Amino acid sequence: MAIYRLISRGAFGPDEIEPMTLAYESALVELRVTNRNDPLTEDIAKAIVNVTATGERDPVRIKERALNALGLTKPDEASPKRAASIASPKAKPPLSP
Repeated sequence: MAIYRLISRGAFGPDEIEPMTLAYESALVELRVTNRNDPLTEDIAKAIVNVTATGERDPVRIKERALNALGLTKPDEASPKRAASIASPKAKPPLSP
């Protein structure tokens, strides 16, 4: 419940609170964090608050930037170009007889 504790301090309005809570809940699901008392939830919440403080309002981008700041993104997910190159490697030319 870390995000809700940080939000309750009153520094954010409704336009910020909704995307922050969506980003937080989505991050916990993505990371499969089920224990809301896990210390990691506090780190995620703080990172989400920091990203939102920069003016970002898109919950997906807030989540991605927060997790990236914590080093919690997988390399393949952090770079769509890299993931695409891994998924479809270039065909090798046939060997000459």
